[in-house]
Amino acid sequence: MSNRHLSTAAWTVLAALTILPAGIIALDQASAAGKDLIPRDVIFGNPERAGAQISPDGKFFTFLAPRDGVMNIWIVKRGQSFDEARPLTAEKVRPIRQYYWSANGEDVLYVQDKGGDENFLLYSVSAKTGKERKLTDFQGVRVFIYAGSLSRPNELLVGINDRDKAFHDPYLLNVSTGELKKLFDNTEKYDGFVADDSLTIRFVSRATQDGGQEVFKFDNGKTEPFTKIGFEDSTTTGLAGLTSDGKTLYMTESRERNTAALVAIDLASGEKKVLAEDARADIGGTISDPVTGIVLAYAVDYLKNEWKAVDPALQADIDFLNENLKGQWAVQSQTLDNQVWIIGNDPVTGPARALTYDRKEKKLDLLYVGRPKLEGLALPEVCPVEIKSRDGLTLVSYLTLPVGSDTNGDCRPESPLPMVLNVHGGPWARDGYGYNSQSVWLADRGYATLQVNFRGSTGFGKEFTNAGDKQWGRKMHDDLLDGVNWAIAEGIAQKDKVAIYGGSYGGYATLWGITNTPEAFACGVAIVAPSNLNTLLDTIPPYWESFKEQMFRRVGDPRTEDGKALLNERSPLTYVDQIADPLLIGQGANDPRVKQAEADQIVSAMQAKNIPVTYVLYPDEGHGFARPENRTSFYAVSEAFLSQCLGGSFEPVGDDFAGSTITVPQGADAVPGLKDALAAMPKP
Repeated sequence: MSNRHLSTAAWTVLAALTILPAGIIALDQASAAGKDLIPRDVIFGNPERAGAQISPDGKFFTFLAPRDGVMNIWIVKRGQSFDEARPLTAEKVRPIRQYYWSANGEDVLYVQDKGGDENFLLYSVSAKTGKERKLTDFQGVRVFIYAGSLSRPNELLVGINDRDKAFHDPYLLNVSTGELKKLFDNTEKYDGFVADDSLTIRFVSRATQDGGQEVFKFDNGKTEPFTKIGFEDSTTTGLAGLTSDGKTLYMTESRERNTAALVAIDLASGEKKVLAEDARADIGGTISDPVTGIVLAYAVDYLKNEWKAVDPALQADIDFLNENLKGQWAVQSQTLDNQVWIIGNDPVTGPARALTYDRKEKKLDLLYVGRPKLEGLALPEVCPVEIKSRDGLTLVSYLTLPVGSDTNGDCRPESPLPMVLNVHGGPWARDGYGYNSQSVWLADRGYATLQVNFRGSTGFGKEFTNAGDKQWGRKMHDDLLDGVNWAIAEGIAQKDKVAIYGGSYGGYATLWGITNTPEAFACGVAIVAPSNLNTLLDTIPPYWESFKEQMFRRVGDPRTEDGKALLNERSPLTYVDQIADPLLIGQGANDPRVKQAEADQIVSAMQAKNIPVTYVLYPDEGHGFARPENRTSFYAVSEAFLSQCLGGSFEPVGDDFAGSTITVPQGADAVPGLKDALAAMPKP
């Protein structure tokens, strides 16, 4: 596809940040005695290396690694030891989390925001000289990358919302010189642009008033209707890019079916060919030829991710990788000749690894292990399970048990355990199979962990996603309770020792569970959690304007009196007086999606009713906690909170507050040791 060189999805940047759980502080060191725990910083601190890429010509490897404690981009010549790598960037505060080689093979591109505000700017750094350039030098502006090109390797098609914060104007950007050329003012409010390899815009899309999409052919400003996507297919149907010759358009397609298929459309004849479909799940990732853009393979992720070939020539590669790699794998970088792949491998019961795969020689070589201190440790298995909801839906879920608790390998502990229900964010996202740092941490502390893909989750067809419409706090929550009840009935969970936690929508689910179904949970941890759905929808980021109609149809419409009433009735804030369980709330002060006011107002309401709450606030974070010092401090707090609530083991705080900006505006006194730990922090 023409945008394969720089994935639009990747460059919309971190739409689903890792949300990190909060909690309360260690009580005393004696509680950890008698058990060797995996240190928190080994699980949650900076990895030693991550994100390996290979240059288009295959001569260099790049990767992310700490430089003075902050994740930066490093480069090493292929064939040299990674110990000989040199840093390309010098970020001092916030980690670099996404980067890509430009098509010219000379510049490495990355994005960065400030303090989690999600106003991402684009930077380039020369792989040869290390010279760095800020390519979009704006204040309060967010960049999208729509396409790269092999025929114009120094240029990108980008979107910048400097004129209108809600909609991006398309620009051509020269990554070598920094020159920006606006193509036109996006007064028609297009929210998607698909270009061919010449970076000529060929298709545009925009939201409709019913929450769907309309797609147009585009020719130098002239538009022609191409297709219309109704609301019911809006999460499962869309353009997926062009081949480099511009003759074939790829789409995901759920119209006239339930799960999303991958289709190829011959633009000359209009012929549509289904390349892949699966009744269990939507077609997910693809492997494409780096030069032609032709899709060679695709993935289906139901219980586990499975790769399948479109081009029979790739079947031998898939078979080889399946036979020689444990767990899950994906291609994360390719040379232009498509002969060398960088493989990201998740062994599930071990830390992530990066390997080179020589397709001609059928040979794998290890580049590095991301967290080598985890190697050789006993890490838990993950059990994919199917749970039936009370109204007959199948809920694909993932159960993780402490090592040694399941001696016969039937995914059931020998006796019921305290359990944490970990609710994913979105809610239009999903949990999947594989190594999960939170599950590893919780299992090591003695807890079972259950992750339920409740209705509204994506990946399982449009009917499952649409079944969550206007079901916040209702059937979506029923699915979570059905998962808990299943775990209790199966002898997995102790009925009186189940905690609920999560971030974003998972934080909302936590607040809803603590306010509306307190009998089901012993405690809750809510991170960047919406507490008032009316104020949440009133303060969504301006660049979500095109998604607003969908939000209103799926959650509730604040523009109508009935809609406001529904949102009020589904807001945890409305039921504050029903809170009886221990609760911790965590928040980033710069969160553009779930504003700090969402946390402030429920904390204030609890204070007014003399209901205890502990509130942890980070002044330099947004929708999730990016800095490792903040992550580990948050886990240090949450670990003892869960120990108080569920009775598991914990590691004392130690140095885990060092370098963090953690503040506790409310409730430090309610947690033994927290106030003292805060007082002992080095002053800035």
